[in-house]
Amino acid sequence: MSKYLEEKKNDLITRAEQVLNKAKEEKRELTDAEAQELAEIKDDVRRIKETLKLDDDFREVMDAEKKADPEPKEDVNVDVKTEDRDCKDAEKRAIEEQERQAFEAFLRNSVMNTRDGDPVNLTKGDNGAVIPQTIADKIIRKVYDICPILEKSSKYNVKGTLTIPYYDESENAINVGYQDEFVQITSSVGQFTSNVTLTGFLAGALAKVSRSLINNSQFNIVDHVVDLMAEHIARFIEHELLVGTSGKVTGLSTLTNSVTTESALAITADDVIKLHDAIKDRFQGNAMWIMSTQTRTALRLLKDDMGRYMLQDDISLPFGTSLLGKPVYVSDNMPEIGAGNNVIFYGDFKGLATKFNENINIQILRERYADEHADGVIGWFEFDSKVEDAQKMAVLKMAQS
Repeated sequence: MSKYLEEKKNDLITRAEQVLNKAKEEKRELTDAEAQELAEIKDDVRRIKETLKLDDDFREVMDAEKKADPEPKEDVNVDVKTEDRDCKDAEKRAIEEQERQAFEAFLRNSVMNTRDGDPVNLTKGDNGAVIPQTIADKIIRKVYDICPILEKSSKYNVKGTLTIPYYDESENAINVGYQDEFVQITSSVGQFTSNVTLTGFLAGALAKVSRSLINNSQFNIVDHVVDLMAEHIARFIEHELLVGTSGKVTGLSTLTNSVTTESALAITADDVIKLHDAIKDRFQGNAMWIMSTQTRTALRLLKDDMGRYMLQDDISLPFGTSLLGKPVYVSDNMPEIGAGNNVIFYGDFKGLATKFNENINIQILRERYADEHADGVIGWFEFDSKVEDAQKMAVLKMAQS
């Protein structure tokens, strides 16, 4: 890694020298594009140097540890641990394969047998649904992959009602200041308040699977069902987290930290900067933007005071696009530019709390779509979501008129 970074740093420095030498040869000032490129090179070189320094410091610490403890560890313990871990991994893979085969057999309406000839008992849920745990876990993991806002939220997997305490220090902050000797200091401590109460709302996702696919023994029907359910569930959950439903899951719809545009039909560079600065610096580290495709297109046309486009393509960041140095995620569930709409969310979405009361339950509907030569696959889940910490996130609202 160090060799790669050194080579990258040298290449950047060489490129900077080429840009400067070209301007000198042509006896002119740097263009805006050249100045921007040099500024980016400077930042990249600085980050590489910091990374290399950290790497050197870490190696020094490791070398010192080795000198302080020169005796090698007993290989027997390492081998036992490794062997034990390998056995557990093998056992986990065997269980996953058995449940996968059982679920596939269930989908194809055939006998469910293990390699030893004993039937596999799929777990039954409260609603009678078939729940192979490994299949449900795959669906959940894929839902997180499809829905980044859910993945980045603060997740709670508990049953019943959950009350999340919020530490309020806005009015009762801890006293810090100059004091005179022999004068008692006045104490003041922030208080925990019941800020968010999460319950649970039952939801279901229904997908239809072609009987021709199910009957095709060469087709990977299990992965197809996983993809179908994950896509349906992710789109629904993402809509509820971003837009919400009155009387049900509210998600970010109640976010109070907001910036309102001057125009009801257009977003300006000033609006974007105000939204960015609505989040305190200590919460900026993991921040990202969420908007619709139309809104992103509108922002692509915005320029700063130096004529540079504010929104940039950046393959080093998640989603491949950056705005003021932060990744931009596009969601079809976000409202488009229009009077009164919430068009952009920005911040660290750990401030959004999501709670799942139970694992996803899978149920197969064999007769309902018989006239369509299809089976129904329905997934049940219970969840809730509310704003947990509003200061970590902000929303850009379009003016009403």
